[in-house]
Amino acid sequence: MNQKQIEKNYEIAKERYAALGVDTDAALKSLSHISLSLHCWQTDDVSGFENPDGELSGGIQATGNYPGKARNIEEVRTDIEKVKTLVAGNHRLSLHAIYGDFKGEKVDRDQIEPRHFQSWIDWAKENKMMLDFNSTSFSHPKSGDMTLANRDKGIRDFWIEHTVRSRKIADEMGRQLGGKVCHNLWVHDGSKDITVDRYYYRSLLKDSLDKIYSCKLDNVKDAVECKLFGTGLESFTVGSHEFYMGYAIKNGIMATLDMGHFHPTEEIYDKISSFLLYMDEIMLHVSRPVRWDSDHVVILNDSVTMLAQEIVWANALGRVNIGLDYFDASINRIGAYVIGCRATQKAFLQALLTPIKQIREYESKERYFERLALLEESKSLPWADVFDYFCMVNNVPVAEEYIGEIQKYEKEVLSKR
Repeated sequence: MNQKQIEKNYEIAKERYAALGVDTDAALKSLSHISLSLHCWQTDDVSGFENPDGELSGGIQATGNYPGKARNIEEVRTDIEKVKTLVAGNHRLSLHAIYGDFKGEKVDRDQIEPRHFQSWIDWAKENKMMLDFNSTSFSHPKSGDMTLANRDKGIRDFWIEHTVRSRKIADEMGRQLGGKVCHNLWVHDGSKDITVDRYYYRSLLKDSLDKIYSCKLDNVKDAVECKLFGTGLESFTVGSHEFYMGYAIKNGIMATLDMGHFHPTEEIYDKISSFLLYMDEIMLHVSRPVRWDSDHVVILNDSVTMLAQEIVWANALGRVNIGLDYFDASINRIGAYVIGCRATQKAFLQALLTPIKQIREYESKERYFERLALLEESKSLPWADVFDYFCMVNNVPVAEEYIGEIQKYEKEVLSKR
């Protein structure tokens, strides 16, 4: 797209928004400070490097067999570096514990150390990225249906040790990179059928968490992630929404809200303002559950739009850690990455460009027709021209231009794997 045309379109949009009391330059400045935590597992279908040929288990499944999957740590990094050239802004990278640089060594999860992730820290420094980290409870011989809530103390202790070590790895990442690293804990623990000892399992999980979080780490922001149910564990989930909400509030840590982890008719945007009244910060996993937690590529739909609106309009950008979480193996994986990143940015830009001051004034005066009308008209304001300008000034492809870039990358890199 022609640079002069992009600039002209932006100036027209700027005037249109100014007439409604919206400063587009200020909106772009705010957007440039929104750092998404990019999920490394989109590149390799959640395989990791602990046992790349192993099968996924514990409610995790990547569907599709599109060619070009990353097969090793170098290919994952190459793919992420490509994504960085197609998405404006400075973003983070979220790693799972199974993505350590084990160099062919067999390292069980209760033995992982910061040295297994030192090359990631060095890579992050070179690429001017911060890291986030996740303990990994799935796809392991000791996963089964229960990990931290297992009746077997030996298995519980194994996963406690794994998570303690994961938090220490996150702490070392933060120390070396000069910022706090989010450590997210999610376990799939549950039961396929009727469960009669719910209180007992939850008391075991609470005890495991108390041991894990007994040590405070200066460079870590801890989060616990709930789920409605898991595949093969449909009747009971130990770490439910209510369980983790109570635990997070009581212990002063973050709750993670995943867009696919609730009832299909339940939207998480409405939970954000309630959480922020009782927590300093929260964490999000932005995803697209087509039926349930199917982890489809994020698109600019109503759910993502409302999510961004709630955060921006609550003036909570500095209190919400935004991570992406999907793994689609049915299409070009880099394309999936970029679509999701840019869609999320578009949602936040729309929220930043909404004439919220005027809309709030209507609401305060109970002028609900005017409130609804301006909300509707905001949808067709020239926000896309502002986003094109944002991409151009950040030296990334404008509009559909990234499609050709990804096609070229597929031909030159992915097709040779």
